[in-house]
Amino acid sequence: MLRAWSQGDKDALDRLYELVYDELRHMAHRYMSRENPGHTMQTTALVNEAYLRLASSKDLDWKDRAHFFAVSANVMRRILIDNARARRAERRGGDDLKVAIDEALEIEQKSDPDLIALDDALNELAKVNERHSKVVELRYFGGLSVEETATVLAVSEDTVMRDWRFAKAWLRREMVRTK
Repeated sequence: MLRAWSQGDKDALDRLYELVYDELRHMAHRYMSRENPGHTMQTTALVNEAYLRLASSKDLDWKDRAHFFAVSANVMRRILIDNARARRAERRGGDDLKVAIDEALEIEQKSDPDLIALDDALNELAKVNERHSKVVELRYFGGLSVEETATVLAVSEDTVMRDWRFAKAWLRREMVRTK
């Protein structure tokens, strides 16, 4: 179905979506569980938005199931980052909303988990080592296992584990440093 979709068969995309919907929903649920309570996007909305973005993608050459889920994880990450940036812009006067100083302090204390800082740090990590960044994206955001990540990246499972340990330490240090 992935190959048929790559070759322009829109019916293949619809059939594929029906088959993988539950897995995409599970992936989206993992993302959403990391969000603050009261966030505006729901799991179903994240899955649907990811589907729309994937459906509008052109010239994707799908390798296999793991590749599809890796790309899906990246798309979901982008959606949540875009959403977080939009919420941050709104809090900083994007809608020219006037609030009392007490309310402003309360809003600031309820800020989103620093998904934007994580994304920025992950982008910096990609400059240092692209594969380490991909390992984090696939494991943390995509929920792929060590074995699936190794398959997608065409490396050994031991390499994935080494990259994973290094990347977590690097990101932790980077995020503490930029606070």
